[in-house]
Amino acid sequence: MINKYVLFRSARSTIIHIFLMSVAVTCLFPIFWMVRCAFMTNQTIFVDQSLIPHHLDFNNFVKAWTQGSFGIYFLNSVIYTACVVTGIVIIASLAAFSFSRLNFPGKNIIFYLFVAAMMIPLPGSFVALFVLMTKLHLVNTRLGYILCMINVGLSMSILILKTFFDKMPHELEDAARIDGCTKLGIWWNMALPFARPAIAVIVIFNSLNVWNEYILATLLLEDSKLMPLQRGLIIFQGAHSTDYPVLMAGLTMAAVPIIVIYLFMQKYIVKGLSGEVVG
Repeated sequence: MINKYVLFRSARSTIIHIFLMSVAVTCLFPIFWMVRCAFMTNQTIFVDQSLIPHHLDFNNFVKAWTQGSFGIYFLNSVIYTACVVTGIVIIASLAAFSFSRLNFPGKNIIFYLFVAAMMIPLPGSFVALFVLMTKLHLVNTRLGYILCMINVGLSMSILILKTFFDKMPHELEDAARIDGCTKLGIWWNMALPFARPAIAVIVIFNSLNVWNEYILATLLLEDSKLMPLQRGLIIFQGAHSTDYPVLMAGLTMAAVPIIVIYLFMQKYIVKGLSGEVVG
């Protein structure tokens, strides 16, 4: 006779898995449909209802890359994402290490101010950022946009990294001091490797944030040669509002890099958010 508890647990597990798979399909199907439409033509996109198109048209990607100046927008987003994420990792890790391991006047107050900044909606800081960039003559410059985006991602990054640095054994730090490591040496050789899961989470979240950012770029950047991908996509969409396959090809190219980053670093996400330490 089958144990009722085992039967109940199996039924519950089956229901949970069916629910999770349905949620996954709901999330992934729009992406699949976008990629599918990117390989079709305007003549077949509303006629061919099959999941896999009968005829694949790769020319849509060439049109999106060349005619829509997509290459310039794509390169700008790569530059912005790389610079912003690197800046956030360096600045946030130094700040988090200081809050976790150093003693100085007002440490807790300053940390709570960083945490409180997370409660301010992003549009709420636009006026202050724009005024500051105007006074520094950094409006419509790459540096101004990069500095603003670094500011946007600092608070959450510092909070996540401080959680990891607080769990770093003091014995490791003492051993490093005996070996002659300075504070910066401990940060570089021990704290950063120790916080790899947290750094991976910061890289993913901030890469996604910078790659998809639109409002601040519209506010600060006027030159089309400086615009990031999402700002360029709006212009591209206006020029190809009726050419749906080319538009889907542009959106596909915009989505691929961030998906690749996410897949490459996905094993660290849960560990980083839960504060779990891995070797």
